[in-house]
Amino acid sequence: MTAPQPPQQPQPSPLPQPPPLPQPRPLAGSPAAAPSANDREMLHLTEQTRTYPCANCGDALVWDPAVGQLRSPSCGSTYPVLLDASKHLSPHPLGPTLAELRARAQSAEQVQVVDHEVVCQSCGGHTLFSGTLTAVRCPYCNTPIQRTDVQVAPARLPIDGILPLRVGEDSARQNIEAWVNSRWFAPREFKKYRVLGSFTSVYLSYYSYDAEVTTDYSGARGTTRTRRDRDGNVETYTDWWPVSGRVHDSIRQLTESANTGLDGDRVRELEPWPTEQAVTYTPEFVAGHLARTYDGDAGQVFEAQARGRIENIVENTVRRDIGGDAQRITRMNPVYQSVDFLYLLMPVWLLTVTFADKPFQVFVNGITGEVQGQRPWSAIKIAFAVLAALIVVGLAVYLYMQARGG
Repeated sequence: MTAPQPPQQPQPSPLPQPPPLPQPRPLAGSPAAAPSANDREMLHLTEQTRTYPCANCGDALVWDPAVGQLRSPSCGSTYPVLLDASKHLSPHPLGPTLAELRARAQSAEQVQVVDHEVVCQSCGGHTLFSGTLTAVRCPYCNTPIQRTDVQVAPARLPIDGILPLRVGEDSARQNIEAWVNSRWFAPREFKKYRVLGSFTSVYLSYYSYDAEVTTDYSGARGTTRTRRDRDGNVETYTDWWPVSGRVHDSIRQLTESANTGLDGDRVRELEPWPTEQAVTYTPEFVAGHLARTYDGDAGQVFEAQARGRIENIVENTVRRDIGGDAQRITRMNPVYQSVDFLYLLMPVWLLTVTFADKPFQVFVNGITGEVQGQRPWSAIKIAFAVLAALIVVGLAVYLYMQARGG
């Protein structure tokens, strides 16, 4: 008897073709210039917030990835987001930019980027921007609200670009449901994520680094050989030869998350991000979705996260340069000729499920639809699976012995 086969895992639903990216803004007075989302911005100076009311119904507009425009949930009116053709994404030199930022911080008033409460200008309710959130929805009337003070603060890095959300909620839910249902041995309660979990779209802060690195090294190249000893047994040994050299690495678009409180390993697995598709930042893309400013600046994230990854890349380059069957590195001295960065916003759908008093996070890449996340294990299901396997093995042994006559 053969062991029962596991059920076939459900596959994520294919994503619809995304809408085209926004185009540069036409010149004023041009026949092609139509009312756009950019014209709908309403600034609330007393609260330092912005919203986007619809011209037809007054409801707050939201960025709809299915149509690639701002859309009114009430009347369905849509407004294109037009980009300024004079603006281009240009990386900043890391050292000089941070030096200038810190110089400005000494003479400028610091902006509070922790819990910040404002009055919703639609219903009058009090809305809390918790921690590094810069875009939320009013808990009373569901109006999308954005803070305007963080990105223009002298002591804060401005956002350079954004990858606009391209995976809609329906597609994200289908993909995440397929992922959850395919988790073998997950507790049944975990799969009831519609009841237990919170599911939301959020733009996370990222830095994209470019680096030019030249490395002098010394070490040894190993060549593997075989020989027979006096008893005729074959033994393997390695001859080592001293080597030294210089290598150069040009690293492009190495992305690092700038937010804390997330499962860093799972967030890393959402890579690669198509940063070449990023467009210049305009806040209309964030309307209706959560957004977080950075927890660490570009220098802090580089030292804590990016430098180690870059030096792993350098080490692999050195090993390839050494060649042979094995390599030893006794000295490796990477020198950075330049490090540049862009500050980008990347979209994800985030499911958070609390199970057995422990939070589990599942992420959907808002561009590709890829799902990565944590899952709990059911001890009962695992025990039953082990028991079933033992029964199958025992039955197989019994039938084999019967067939042998014993």
